[in-house]
Amino acid sequence: MTAVGTDSGGRPPLLPVAEALARILAAGRTHPRTIKRVPVAEANGRVLAADLAALRTQPPSDVSSMDGFALRSADAAQPGARLAIIGESAAGHPFSGTVGAGEAIRIYTGAVLPEGADTVLLQERATVSGDWLIPEIALAAGTHIRRAGRDFTEGAVALRASTRLTPGAIALAGALNHAKVPVFARPRLAILATGDELVAAGAHDAKTGIVATNAYAIAAMARAAGAEILDLGIAQDTEASLEAAFDAAAGWPADCLVTIGGASVGKHDLVRPVAAKRGATLDFYKIAMRPGKPLNFGTLGPTLLVGLPGNPVSALVCARLFLMPLIGALQGDARAGQDDAEPAMLGAALAANDERQDHLRATLSRTPDGRLIATAFPDQDSSLLSVYAVAEALILREPHASAASAGEACRILRL
Repeated sequence: MTAVGTDSGGRPPLLPVAEALARILAAGRTHPRTIKRVPVAEANGRVLAADLAALRTQPPSDVSSMDGFALRSADAAQPGARLAIIGESAAGHPFSGTVGAGEAIRIYTGAVLPEGADTVLLQERATVSGDWLIPEIALAAGTHIRRAGRDFTEGAVALRASTRLTPGAIALAGALNHAKVPVFARPRLAILATGDELVAAGAHDAKTGIVATNAYAIAAMARAAGAEILDLGIAQDTEASLEAAFDAAAGWPADCLVTIGGASVGKHDLVRPVAAKRGATLDFYKIAMRPGKPLNFGTLGPTLLVGLPGNPVSALVCARLFLMPLIGALQGDARAGQDDAEPAMLGAALAANDERQDHLRATLSRTPDGRLIATAFPDQDSSLLSVYAVAEALILREPHASAASAGEACRILRL
């Protein structure tokens, strides 16, 4: 294991961000999953649990890609030929006969190409006089025709397992003729805020306490990532209160219990001791990052445990970096944990960094020629929700990064 930095007093070194994410993803990918079949119209954002093969061919026949006239290319080899119009073919209403020499039919976009015809003349390139058609140009065979199976053929796999279904993928699944699709069940996350100082929003004592808004934000992020949420409310700094919350999470049951606060090693930080008393195994509890060093991760029986820091920005940054990828992995998403950092340039100078990877809240803008600029807020305190709420990205700063000037290259994660 590679690590950077150490705690004072000879405690274990801090775990690098990349290694912490790798461990979390590994646990998510091996966590048991169930499969459901849901209507394709309700599958947006879900992850396919099996390959999806076409149940039909698209298009099922050769069809016209334009409005015009279907005819034999040999009859339009010389401009000025006169062809008899013997019928029409419209989408859903194909022509039942055969186009012979010197004949043509009116055809519309998406209509089946009739037997005998091998090309389509655009209506703008034709002169019509009564039941007679005079092509104005010569045509090659196959012009303006979509061949059968151009999009997909019956039996071919069109969507792979572990694909997250976008609106475009849903349209394709429906076109494949699937009324329902197999998807992984949504992961179930129980969220617990901890601390005697916390009160609910709107409480009469909010002026003296701290409003427990972290859970609201993390629940919103988790739902957007595809999770089902159980809000366990606020646990007091007592073993009994935490035990009751753990029982509720197990009884739901939760795939993952997310605690907020109580993750450090102070006298009143009881989350880890209570979890350990119940048989939890802790994988790690400190990350070489800022904000968010006291991040816990482990297991309690079949339940994954994620202990987020109590500071608002620390909790939200850790959720962005670790919890959202975990939710993807729990759904079998092949892209979970994929590096989605983007290049940008600094809008203001930055001081040298210490041994922890930094995540600076920043605004985004562009230069006149379109290059992305990320400008860090001057105050990066991890308690400032007013800053996080208007931040558009995190500027990523590697451990021991040198001081950087405005205009230098950087990498960002969008919020």
